[in-house]
Amino acid sequence: MYAYLKGRITYRSASYLIVEVGGIGFRVLIPLSTYTALQGIDVATIYTHLHITEEAHTLYGFATEAERNLFGQLLSVRGVGPTSALLLLSAMSVEEIRAAIIGEQAHVLQRAKGIGPKVSKQIILDLKDRLIKEAPEPASFPLPSAALPAREEAIAALVALGYPRPSAQKVLNQLQREQPHLQRIEDLVRAALRLLS
Repeated sequence: MYAYLKGRITYRSASYLIVEVGGIGFRVLIPLSTYTALQGIDVATIYTHLHITEEAHTLYGFATEAERNLFGQLLSVRGVGPTSALLLLSAMSVEEIRAAIIGEQAHVLQRAKGIGPKVSKQIILDLKDRLIKEAPEPASFPLPSAALPAREEAIAALVALGYPRPSAQKVLNQLQREQPHLQRIEDLVRAALRLLS
């Protein structure tokens, strides 16, 4: 129904944005990659997917069309709902997910919270042939630097994804000791999600 929203971001968190378009504020649920990509950006184009159920009409948003398209494909898989699809896109990049599906690496998909062995195999079964036929899409634009220290932003993102704050802090402390080269929020959160799953 809605292809995209272009407007001013009036509120942002690791799990949703409020985008003002024509005086109306749209609440848009997002994956972590979109949150990271939009840091420091006040006016943006958000590619959207409207998910309708009996209980709600929910708008999901993405920084790139590639993310939105993969989200829609994931929703077509039996056993994958919007929350699981968002968590998968938060845990890995579009390219990593595609590579895992095409390479039939179910264990890689299971790094995302809520994706178990049965669902990961179903994703591969349903999407592998479709992804092989698709031409590669352009990568997302470079990520701007975060306003807050990366560690604090990463903790906030993990808490927004449903992990307890003490667990998030413990894992990030471990990552700082073992992988001090990780500096971007997105990299920190992805590495933390691998350790927490």
